[in-house]
Amino acid sequence: MWLKPEEVLLKNALKLWVTEKTHKYFVLQRRRGYGEGGGGLTGLLVGTLDTVFDSTSKVAPYRILHQTPESQVYWSIACVKIIISWDEISKLEKTMSVILSESIHIHSRGEDYYFSMFVHFNETFLLMEQLADYAVKRLFDKEAFETDASLNDPLQITRRGLENRARNEYFTALFRLPREESLDDILDCFLWIPFCHAHAFGKMFISDHYICFSSQDGSHCNVIIPLREVIGMDTPDSSGKHISFSTRCKITFRFTEIKDSDGLVKKLEGKLKCSASAQGSLGNEEELCPKNSQEDNAFFGHDGLPPSFAGDQSSALLKESSKTVNTEALMRVFHPQDAENLDSKMLKEKMKVQSWNIHFVEYGHGVCMFRTKKTRDLVMRGIPEALRGELWLLFSGANNDMASHPGYYTELVERSMGTCSLATDEIERDLHRSLPEHPAFQSDTGISALRRVLTAYASRNPKIGYCQAMNILTSVLLLYAKEEEAFWLLVAVCERMLPDYFNRRIIGALVDQAVFEEFIRSHLPQLTEHMTDMTFFSSVSLSWFLTIFISVLPIESAVNVVDCFFYDGIKAILQLGLAVLDYNMDKLLLCKDDAEAVTILNKFFDNVTNKDSPLPRMAHHPPVGSNNQEPQTKVDITELIAESYEKYGDIQSMEVESMRRRNRLYVIQTLEDTTRQNVLRVVSQEVMFSPKELEDLFELFKKEHFLSCYWIPHSPALKHHDSSLPYLEQYQIDRKQYCTLFKHLSPWSHSANADLLALWSFRLLDENADCLISFKEFSCVLDVMYNGSFTDKLKLLFKLHIPPAFTEDESTIPAASKQPEPFDESVIQGDHLDGSNKGKVDIQAYLKQWHEELTRKEESIRNLPRINQSQFVQFSKTLYNLFHGDPNEEALFRAITTVTGLLLRMEEVGRMLNSPNFPSPNKQGTIQDCQSRDSIQENQALNVSEDNAQGRQAEIEWTFAFEQILASLLNEPVLVSFFEKHVNIRAKIEQAKSVQLRAKRQSNAID
Repeated sequence: MWLKPEEVLLKNALKLWVTEKTHKYFVLQRRRGYGEGGGGLTGLLVGTLDTVFDSTSKVAPYRILHQTPESQVYWSIACVKIIISWDEISKLEKTMSVILSESIHIHSRGEDYYFSMFVHFNETFLLMEQLADYAVKRLFDKEAFETDASLNDPLQITRRGLENRARNEYFTALFRLPREESLDDILDCFLWIPFCHAHAFGKMFISDHYICFSSQDGSHCNVIIPLREVIGMDTPDSSGKHISFSTRCKITFRFTEIKDSDGLVKKLEGKLKCSASAQGSLGNEEELCPKNSQEDNAFFGHDGLPPSFAGDQSSALLKESSKTVNTEALMRVFHPQDAENLDSKMLKEKMKVQSWNIHFVEYGHGVCMFRTKKTRDLVMRGIPEALRGELWLLFSGANNDMASHPGYYTELVERSMGTCSLATDEIERDLHRSLPEHPAFQSDTGISALRRVLTAYASRNPKIGYCQAMNILTSVLLLYAKEEEAFWLLVAVCERMLPDYFNRRIIGALVDQAVFEEFIRSHLPQLTEHMTDMTFFSSVSLSWFLTIFISVLPIESAVNVVDCFFYDGIKAILQLGLAVLDYNMDKLLLCKDDAEAVTILNKFFDNVTNKDSPLPRMAHHPPVGSNNQEPQTKVDITELIAESYEKYGDIQSMEVESMRRRNRLYVIQTLEDTTRQNVLRVVSQEVMFSPKELEDLFELFKKEHFLSCYWIPHSPALKHHDSSLPYLEQYQIDRKQYCTLFKHLSPWSHSANADLLALWSFRLLDENADCLISFKEFSCVLDVMYNGSFTDKLKLLFKLHIPPAFTEDESTIPAASKQPEPFDESVIQGDHLDGSNKGKVDIQAYLKQWHEELTRKEESIRNLPRINQSQFVQFSKTLYNLFHGDPNEEALFRAITTVTGLLLRMEEVGRMLNSPNFPSPNKQGTIQDCQSRDSIQENQALNVSEDNAQGRQAEIEWTFAFEQILASLLNEPVLVSFFEKHVNIRAKIEQAKSVQLRAKRQSNAID
């Protein structure tokens, strides 16, 4: 950061600073004791001096000096001393300018920061990008965090660990492998390409279950060899640099020029043995694993079927569960191809099949086939109907999942069918909305298959459950793939190819829309200049990404898009989106508003055809805004796809992934800002804090939550951070976090029993007994302490000393000796968090709660219970503690003593009047006239035992009403003035901010 120039004598400065880099006009210096080596004894002494003489503001570890040639006087112009929290970063990118050749731009909380002059610029940026991605997932994106086991413990996050994780993600994305696949090694080598009669240079990737190859010489050749397919490994010559693999696909792969091939051979021999033994065990899986064993239940993620079902729907589902899973693609059943049909479309279809057969002969058939540029060219023309399901499985990697889990889907169907949850209710609602124009989904066969696949996936992945658009995608998959194959294709799309798309906030789709906007700016600048609001592209393209264009294109055209998607991933969707906008550029530039632009695009999609499709054209419902009366130019989907690859095929998958990481920060921060604004808008109507004070309180509340989430492994707070919940409940804190904030923010924190007050107030706020409170509850109790009237504050104190906040045994236990209550997860993990309902929002419950809040009347002080003797004693002690340190402390003590004495005398009189042995006034005069003093004493002596018993009972029943306490305190002006005195919360907020910052620094130091 730039500083006001300050004169420095370099000769003296060299004792405390070390010169790192010099320039004709500038010098970069490092403070001794920082950086590599620590600076030895000198560095230790310098660090000690910095700590002693500047304990609150550490000396910057680096500084930049400006020098004049041939002068001993330098000027300090910049230093590095800034702290930016990862959870506050919304933009992280590389930039270049005339002044700074290379710099890292960070945007945080409305401020821009530029960092430059790095020793290792690219490595630093990559590390920052990885740490930002990690922090965002841990703090904001619970669903993505829980699926990545490497993120569970922040103290285990190291530079090497982050690098390995990045390599693993690149490897699994490049070859469409399961996320849990672990990369073991990467080696440079050559692969013999038989169809080219040449060697291709590239990299060999070795993992637990796969050997993969990707060319680096422009040949665009990729190979995936599952170890389960390898039947032999050979080293044909004595040089030891050649390795050959024979596969069940009858393809032999020969790798040459491998470094340390001997070590690689030994490693692969062990992996092949493990793979062979695993295959052998899979063959006996049904014999070794009983269907109802506990291990089997754990494998499927639940403990079996629930005991109850819901009416006719459940009985229908149970009846259907006994049916066998469909073993044919629906297209073969409802549109069987006639081999004798020789029309032009069928002839083209047969020519496509013949082209693919020739390709299989030359490049291989099956999972081990060579995937080259020619393969992509065939995919771009459209996969034949007969081969579409098989090749979708191959290109998506779903065949690997299915081969690794034989029988998994069938067992899952048996377990999931008949269950009733919010997910199954949503599935039933959308079943008949899935491609209703197709005859396959106008029959029970298609509807039943769709129900089974969606219900099975909801049971497999309850964190996602079921989301809209999944039904449309699954319907198309069922047309061309068998039921089990469609299930694994859905797994590949939801969990690998479109990550975070089908969750509650569709973060993945929003991120890809932001990437799409970047490509529009770079490739279609004219359109960007015309459209002043880029959010138009986000709103219009959301369905493109969520349904892979299926919802906007006729089905016979949409399947060609799906072909390209399974081969090239999200890159194909981005390219096609740009081509669509480019094709309609002239019309869009003439649009006057967004509605007109939407109409143009809807008309365009309705007129996209597939002239080579052998299927009859389906009855496609035109989108809203289209007008079929106007003649429109027909556009062939094959030509549109070819144009997208021709114009925008230079988009690289690695570039897309980098843009995804960059835009993920922006998208999640935007969602967080929306949450914050909604929370503040709602809470501001309940409290009297200023907007700035309320915003600062929310930041402190969220920061306290984040500190526990980030630095405490397996934090209970993190377990309950659910972004799918209503705004007010997304961030909640537990007792320990609340007590920390109470200590720093409450005006009563100076009290000797502040720890007990924090505990009691937490119990009072935790009405649902889930050991968590929301920001609304937290801010409301603070608002009473700071802005409440005398009655409100006294009522709060009164309620803190009666159940459920107060318990009898706590009045005698010192606060310092109390241990934190263990976090009882059983309290909060109710039925709504179990099974397929986990994480789902019960709409009816929230509507009921909302209605109760609207109709709830203000609590009357007459409805408050009476306070008993021990509670009143503790209440009095709390008042004494609150007065300690006040300028009017003595007067306050006298006043509370007076009030306490008055209340006790009033209670004593009340007890005497209510005593059955206390004579009435009329009887007392008669007795005094008729009886002597001796006879009275005698009667009292006879009833002494009875009086003692009644006294004990009176002690138990000795209570005060809130009205009595309020009336007594109102008679003391000094007490009223004390509680009505205005206390400024601003100083407390600033103090709490500095404490949180120190806590974060201490955590960093420990790390």
